Amino acid sequence: MTSMYEPVANTDLARLLDGMTGPATVEPEPPDVFPGGKRPDLLITAPGRSPVVIEARQMPAANLEEDAAARFALNAVIGGRELEAVIALRYPAGMTALNAETPLEYAALTRKPGVGLDRFPESGWLNGKAADLADLVRLVSIPQMAVKQAADALEQSIDRVAELLEGLDRGFPGISASIAHLLTMNPGLQTRRMAGAIIANAMLFHERIAGIHEGIKPLNLVCGPGVANPQNEIINAWDEILKINYWPIFAIGQDILRQLPAGYAKDILEALQYRVGEINTAGIDNSHDLTGRVFQRLISDRKYLATFYTLPPSAALLARLAVTKLDGVDWSDAGAISRLRIGDFACGTGALLSAVYEQIATRHERASGDSAVIHPVMMEEVLYGCDVMPSAIHITSSTLSGMQPNIGYGKSRLYTMPYGRQGDGSVKIGSLEFLQSSAAWVLFNTSDPAYRTGSAGEETAAQIIIDVPDASFDLVIMNPPFTRNTTREGATADAVAAAFAAFNASEADQRDMAKRMGELRHGTSYHGNAGVASAFAGLAHRKLKPGGVLALVLPLSAAVGIAWQNFREMVARNYAELEVLSIAANGNDMAFSSDTGMAECLVIARKLRDGESSTERVQFATFARRPLNLASANAVARNFENRESTRRIEDGPFGGTRLSIGDELVGEMLTAPCSIDGDGWAAVRILDYSLAQTAYGIQHSQLNLPGIPDSYKLPTTSLGNIAKIGLYHLDIVGTPPRGPFNKVGPSLTATYPSLWNHNAKNETRIICAPDSQLEVRQGMESKASVVWGNASRIHFNADYTFGSQALAVAFTEQVSMGGRVWPNVIFSDSRFDYAFTVWSNCTLGLLAYWWRSSRQQSSKASLTTGMAETLLILDFRALSDGQLAIAEGIFDEFRGLELLPAYLADADGNRALLDRRVVCELLGLGEEVYRGVRRLAAKWCAEPSVHGGKRRPAGARYVE
Repeated sequence: MTSMYEPVANTDLARLLDGMTGPATVEPEPPDVFPGGKRPDLLITAPGRSPVVIEARQMPAANLEEDAAARFALNAVIGGRELEAVIALRYPAGMTALNAETPLEYAALTRKPGVGLDRFPESGWLNGKAADLADLVRLVSIPQMAVKQAADALEQSIDRVAELLEGLDRGFPGISASIAHLLTMNPGLQTRRMAGAIIANAMLFHERIAGIHEGIKPLNLVCGPGVANPQNEIINAWDEILKINYWPIFAIGQDILRQLPAGYAKDILEALQYRVGEINTAGIDNSHDLTGRVFQRLISDRKYLATFYTLPPSAALLARLAVTKLDGVDWSDAGAISRLRIGDFACGTGALLSAVYEQIATRHERASGDSAVIHPVMMEEVLYGCDVMPSAIHITSSTLSGMQPNIGYGKSRLYTMPYGRQGDGSVKIGSLEFLQSSAAWVLFNTSDPAYRTGSAGEETAAQIIIDVPDASFDLVIMNPPFTRNTTREGATADAVAAAFAAFNASEADQRDMAKRMGELRHGTSYHGNAGVASAFAGLAHRKLKPGGVLALVLPLSAAVGIAWQNFREMVARNYAELEVLSIAANGNDMAFSSDTGMAECLVIARKLRDGESSTERVQFATFARRPLNLASANAVARNFENRESTRRIEDGPFGGTRLSIGDELVGEMLTAPCSIDGDGWAAVRILDYSLAQTAYGIQHSQLNLPGIPDSYKLPTTSLGNIAKIGLYHLDIVGTPPRGPFNKVGPSLTATYPSLWNHNAKNETRIICAPDSQLEVRQGMESKASVVWGNASRIHFNADYTFGSQALAVAFTEQVSMGGRVWPNVIFSDSRFDYAFTVWSNCTLGLLAYWWRSSRQQSSKASLTTGMAETLLILDFRALSDGQLAIAEGIFDEFRGLELLPAYLADADGNRALLDRRVVCELLGLGEEVYRGVRRLAAKWCAEPSVHGGKRRPAGARYVE
């Protein structure tokens, strides 16, 4: 049979894409596009979007990319916009027909001013079908140059407003304080910028909706040149808009304007009206979702809106994986979509709700629907957002409204929640009030003490009651605050209850809010040491209906921390299809949010329906880096959706299933058993999953090493089974009556010596000298004697920085008390002291420590006293007297030997010698096993969570 003629294939593909790209027009080989009569194979255009050209060839598609790149040199202007993206598409060789299931290969070339052409993927080709190609078309059609031009203009307007408000601050500080109070922020530059952003954005929306609602005057008639009193005019105009609705956008902007003296208001409004004209000239006023993207740029730059938020690619990834789990939704049916209920009870800037909206709109358009038709119901019924900051609700409303800025709607479900001391003397804790009841008060439309950010424009009371029924949501997606009451650093260093210290809450308010949390926590997964994020997780669980989807951004400690055990148990017992995603990279790149400085994970699961069994396995994925853009997030998500099978952790040390974009390896996937008791999800932030498979084997008394086909018995147990863990440091030196000791400087004749602090230079040998001593507080002598009963010679490293510290376990010649970073370990058999020390500091011991620890910081692994009980160790009870004697002999051999920092374990001759002694002499295994352990050391040292991005010293070479 003759292969398909390419023009026919192009026509068939155009027909397919035309039914999947919403309002876009898809033309096969249109004339008069390029100079000289050259025709693109396909041209896709849409209102407010950049044109996209597709150049297509059948395999082997010689010179395809060169031809595609050449289209940019033609400098075509199509529909008033320059060409920014060309997709090179390869049809299958010998193709005889093309339909929605035909496999396609493609890559996108995009133009970046001043940079040249950018290829996605960097190498290789994306594989997909017509619907996947439609997704890429949608993503690359965003007019980046117009967005940049608009964002530049908006930034300039914000700068100008900030300058004017700075002058106001000098002359009228009381007014500046009132504006800060309206925004629940502290007076300062960021507050001035936020005020400018809110007013500017309200003016942008004013200009847009003036054309779609009768009786709304255009912006130039209320604050343009020649308007005598623009402050009164625009306040009156916004009153008319508020009669329609749009409360979250306009009410807070109106409140800010009311605070300003007339002269300052006139200068600000005239400056902004000029900039709004520039933005409209840039051609994005009718562009799909561009308002949200402009705000996301301002936030991501952090120069203008200082806040942590979910990065757009991260939000897109989480939203796509979550929406994929919404079973049984007919995406072609606008009525079915209208029945969905989707909530974010800590919505912040609305990144997650916007990403979910985008996913739903995309699926509707793929199914030949019109996303404009569903916009009113999305705003009025489907999307619920809550936050304690009115500025956050303003931005969320702006980004969501900006999805279809020319489509009006009535009420919305975006609410500012009461937080702190209320007028009646009670305290409220924001959205967490919904833990008590399905109904709660929300702040509405008065400026002091409440804020005008409610949603029901016809209401006039300061507060209204809204009903958010339990078990009613199809999807709850959140990036909740991570604050813990135990946090004592930075702005919360002096806080009584750090989790509730926001907005300058008094100590009494903090205490009462913490007490309120205690009242609401019953029956939830909340734990004080986990922080309020665990309470929000419990809230999500309460609001989800059976079959509903949970999608959370959480600190990495949620996967392994003892304080998060209740949360993991809740998920394991009540959910299926559990996925836990993390990032192996270091610094800010190990988070899915902006500038958190700590590793995070994404948790996605589906709540059980009646009669379903709880999840038995966890799907893990670790990325080498977080998704760089929306296209890469989309490509990563497709790895999950298209997987046929995933390698298991029990399969042996062969690594995980590949995650790729084109030819680039971007991470690995692995499945592991899920304990219903809430055991840690340890396979997070691991780039090479063969390490996880070896650690899992050790956990089950098997030694399975990469590259070695045989498995060896290895008696192991948990540390808590054969040892007692020492005291938390505040039980030693905490404020009386808790602690009976004071910590002071060291002394050679100390009665109560202590190994308390980290000093990496003094901790390179397995024997360490105490660095402090303890003095008994007067009147607490009896308690001191009891506490001292926990002293020992053995100390585990509670905060192990692999990049600078050598030891996982330290030994003191004399019995000493362990401090904050060196808690005690007490064995009943003193021979175990030596065996534990040598085991813990060899490569197998380092791997076991790393496996059980929290890897939330770049190269620091933390192990609390509770987590230490689960630490995997050699079961010394199973060793013979001869083996214990060998362990003591190894200890003596290493008394004076220096060890390098752990991240250089593979290049450390003494660590290699220790590995040989433990493997070959203590365990009695052969040379092949020793070489396998050294290979394991090299793999472990290559992990980003071990080296932390630290450069290896010159000459540091692998030691066999």
